[in-house]
This record gives sequence, structure tokens and C-alpha cells, in this order.
Amino acid sequence: MQVLNVSDVKSIFFHIKTLVDREKENLTALDSAMGDGDLGITMARAFSAAQEEADKSDETMPGKLLIKLGMTMAKASPSTMGTLLATGFMKGGKAIEHCPFIGTADLTIFFEVFVKSIMERGKSMPGHKTVIDTLYPASLALRQASDQQESLCKAMKAAKTAGLLGLEASTQMRAQYGRAAYYQEKSVGKQDGGATVGTFIIEGFFLQTNTPKG
Repeated sequence: MQVLNVSDVKSIFFHIKTLVDREKENLTALDSAMGDGDLGITMARAFSAAQEEADKSDETMPGKLLIKLGMTMAKASPSTMGTLLATGFMKGGKAIEHCPFIGTADLTIFFEVFVKSIMERGKSMPGHKTVIDTLYPASLALRQASDQQESLCKAMKAAKTAGLLGLEASTQMRAQYGRAAYYQEKSVGKQDGGATVGTFIIEGFFLQTNTPKG
């Protein structure tokens, strides 16, 4: 697949929702170890609402649909993670709102703005043991792939690999943000729920870019 259209964006959210629903209890367990224990519930609520909105939307521009889905997530799940991701989708979508299709370069711009807006809103950075630790390396991989004019499929494969490596690395980090930061050294060795959600988002894009169009 060389480009993504608005229908693909809808499918991406379906993939993410499916992953979140399947791993809901795991997300809750991860969050219970270092947080409020509600991550599974809030993420399921956010992506379920986004999927419902995507299904009924008649929007034809993928970027504008991403903005709309971000707004829906913000209303459906005004939790910390829900707000951060909603901001990312809205700002990232805004950056490519005039693109009728999303190619490698466009997706790179989306992810870079997506990540930057989450860092600005959450005042977090790579190394803080958050969702950024999977999304940021994925965005770097996309930038490299884009600069090398790689196909969308290869670019997202590289992004997925980078995100998973980021998740592995983040497990050994000490939490410095949110309730997890209270655990200090005890957070080292524990998988972060937010970083895990980041891999689901990356996986959603990866699955769709690697789905043959009939």
C-alpha cells in the first residue's frame, strides 16, 4: 500500500480499538502496578467512541477525520492519557488536513506533530517512561524512511520495530511522570501502560499499511 485514504483511517481506528479491547485487562494490570488502574477502561472508552464516530462520518479527507476523531476521544475519555492522545490526533490531523491521501512523507509529518503535541501538553520527554518512549522512536524511524523515500509499508515496518524496541527500553527506565513517578526506583523493570498503548497505535497503522487492497 502506497497511500492511506479516509477509509484506511477508519480501519486503523478499528485495528487500534480491537487491540485495546483485547488487552484491556492487561492495560488495567499494568496501570494498577504504578497508577490508578483505570487505563484499560479509559482507553477502551476513547477508542470505542472514536470507532463509532468513524463509522458514521462522511468526511472525505483523512486529516480532517483524524481531527474529528481526536475531538471525539477528548469528550469520551477526559483522562490524562485520553486527553494527551486526543491532542495528538487533533494536532497531527491538522498538520495534514489538506492531504487527500497520506503517503510516507505525510504520515511522517503526522507522527512528528502527534508526538510533539503530546510532549508539549504532557510536559514529558523521551526517557520519562511514558507513551512517548514508543511513539518517539517510531516517528524517528518514519523520518528516516521518508528521507530515504521508502514505501509506506517499509516505513511502518521500521516504525513498528522502533516502537517495540522503545517499549523494551522503557521497561528499564525510572518513571518521572504522573502517579508512576511516586514509585521512583521501584518502577524500574515494570512495563509502562502508556508506552504499551503507544505500541497499539503504531500497530494499528502498521496493520492497515500492510493490508492488501482488493
